[in-house]
Amino acid sequence: MILIAASEVPTGGVAGWAASLMESVGAVGAGVAIALENLFPPLPSEVILPLAGFTASQGRISLIAALVWTTVGSVVGAVALYAIGALLGRERMIAIAARIPLVKVSDIHRTEAWFSRHGTKAVLFGRMIPIFRSMISIPAGVERMRLSVFLALTTAGSLTWNAIFVLAGYLLGMRWHHVTDLVGLYSKAVLGAAVLAVLAFTAVRLLRSGKGDHRASQ
Repeated sequence: MILIAASEVPTGGVAGWAASLMESVGAVGAGVAIALENLFPPLPSEVILPLAGFTASQGRISLIAALVWTTVGSVVGAVALYAIGALLGRERMIAIAARIPLVKVSDIHRTEAWFSRHGTKAVLFGRMIPIFRSMISIPAGVERMRLSVFLALTTAGSLTWNAIFVLAGYLLGMRWHHVTDLVGLYSKAVLGAAVLAVLAFTAVRLLRSGKGDHRASQ
C-alpha cells in the first residue's frame, strides 16, 4: 500500500472531514460524505469527489470502489429526498405555496405541467448542476415519478458527474484541489444565476401586484 505523507492530507474544513472519513472506513466514507452532500447541498461534492480520486491515486482505496461508493451515496441521498417529496405530496405542496408571499397556486400547476413534460431530463441532467442536483429529487417524489425510472436516471446522472471528478482527482494526484477551484467558479455562476432568477421573479410579481392595486383604486 502506498502511504500518503501527512502534509498531503487535508486537515481542515470539508476536505479534512471527508479525508478522515475515508481514512476511517475507506471508500464507504466517500459514499457517506456524498450521501450527506445530497441532503445538505452546502457540503460541496466538488471537494469530496476529487479528494476521493486523489485518495485512490495514492493507493488508499481502489478507483472502482471510489466510483461505486460515491454513486451509491448519491443514489441513497436522492432517494431520501424523493421520499420527503412523496410524503409531502401534492396537496401539502399546494397548501404551502398558498402561504408563501408572491407565490401563487398556479405556479405549482405550471411547475407540475413542466415536470410532466421534462421530468426525466430534469432528473438525469439535473444531477450535473450544483444545488439543483439535490433539489430535483423532491418534485420527483411529489409527482410520484416511477421509482424504477427515478433510480435509473439518478444512477446514470450521478455516475457521470461523479466519474468526471473522481477521475480528475485521480489523474491530477496532489493537484486534485485544482478541480475544486475550477468547479467552484461553475457553482458560483449557477448560484448567481439562481439568485438573479429569484430577484427577477420577485420584481415582476411586485410590479404586477402594484399595478393590480392601482387598478383597484381607480
